[in-house]
Amino acid sequence: MPVPTPSPESTPTLQPDYNPLEYSAEYKLLYLQDLVANDKFQAISEFLAKQSEYEIANLLESFPTPDRKMIWAQVPEDIRGEVLAELEVDTRQPLLENVSSQEISLLTQDLDAQDISEILETVTETVRSSVMATLDEEVRVQVNKLDTYEDWEVGSYMDPDIIQVHDDVTLAEVQAWLRAEEDLLDDQSQELLVVDQSQQLLGLLSLVDLIKHDQQAMVANFIDNAITINDRLDITDAAAIFRSEDIRFAPVINSHGELVGQLNGEDIMEIIQDDVDSTMRNLAGVSQDDELFAPILDSAKSRSIWLGINLGTALLAAAVIGQFEAVLAKVVALAILMPVVASMGGIAGSQTLTVVIRGMAMGQIGGSNRVWLLNKELWVGAINGMIWAIIMAGIAQLWFHDVKISAVIGCAIAINMTAANVSGISIPLILKRMNIDPALSASVILTTVTDIVGFMSFLGLASILIL
Repeated sequence: MPVPTPSPESTPTLQPDYNPLEYSAEYKLLYLQDLVANDKFQAISEFLAKQSEYEIANLLESFPTPDRKMIWAQVPEDIRGEVLAELEVDTRQPLLENVSSQEISLLTQDLDAQDISEILETVTETVRSSVMATLDEEVRVQVNKLDTYEDWEVGSYMDPDIIQVHDDVTLAEVQAWLRAEEDLLDDQSQELLVVDQSQQLLGLLSLVDLIKHDQQAMVANFIDNAITINDRLDITDAAAIFRSEDIRFAPVINSHGELVGQLNGEDIMEIIQDDVDSTMRNLAGVSQDDELFAPILDSAKSRSIWLGINLGTALLAAAVIGQFEAVLAKVVALAILMPVVASMGGIAGSQTLTVVIRGMAMGQIGGSNRVWLLNKELWVGAINGMIWAIIMAGIAQLWFHDVKISAVIGCAIAINMTAANVSGISIPLILKRMNIDPALSASVILTTVTDIVGFMSFLGLASILIL
């Protein structure tokens, strides 16, 4: 059946035996909103029982905090731990308030080390210590290992629970071991990691080789090379490796070449999504902690900082305009046309800035291609500047019937659009060299540059040609 879409006239409904895949995320959100508004607790519980932990997490993050707590109370007990691990920290924290360490221990008892580590990030040190004491020794060691890494390092995202075999055993022994531990492999497993007795990674053993060759042969005879990632590497650099090499997973090694974990494709997808989200927030001057349904005062506080910075840059541009007060007082047409110059420069610079920041995030900008890009944007800005300068000059001539005003607006647009394109690439490159995230502050600086250059060129030319 086609995926139902909500309509303003109807209340969403679901068939009792419906397949969750047959309904869109928005439709299910509206359906749950209707259940919450009418306090239908049993129906909420039945609805959530048919959703995956990922869907429940997304639905929870689509409600304000008070409603989240009510919905959370209806989440099935057997998947609460998985749901908590999928939630953002700011969403998870209120749900764990006043929850005892015994309850958290129950939630985490069947989770892997990665999920447990995620959940324990949001509890007090006392609760964390109590929960850690209840974990199996192997899992506790894995959680402690994950906690030794910084948030941006590969090690904090890797899966420390890895399937590994030694090089000095036979293929038959490996097969016997896998049959005895049949839950080790999942449907996506294609290779096994091979190590020596000192835990040094040697490479990969494919399942094809494991099955088709003489079962008395040694594993060492069938080891393939592996693309490895260092546990201290920046996770965004690891994501670039996954994209360029088109791999599904990569063994993680430490500085001594010892196997310490495995980085999986689904983890990388999460990193890429987080990176996109972070870039979008930074470009808009929104804090990373400003989630969609955060409390009003928290959101207002996080956004006010960049609004204040923007006000400062706007006052700087206003001060430039103030230097030409006499020109503006004599020619009203200049005041009418002045915003056009800043606007054209702003959009031209933003186009370049967006493309450049995306390229930097993808690892595509560096070395000699920076000069080529700078030259390219100079010419793009000059060509577009000339085209739109001629168009705007023609409009101004039809509007004000003054050749001098037309020449001023045309020249100013050409100058500002060229400067905007060059600034759109040079500003993020300079910020990168200064170890400042270009997405966080480049747009504010670019706006200031295009405003000042636009106003200076427009009013400066006006003072020369008209007065």
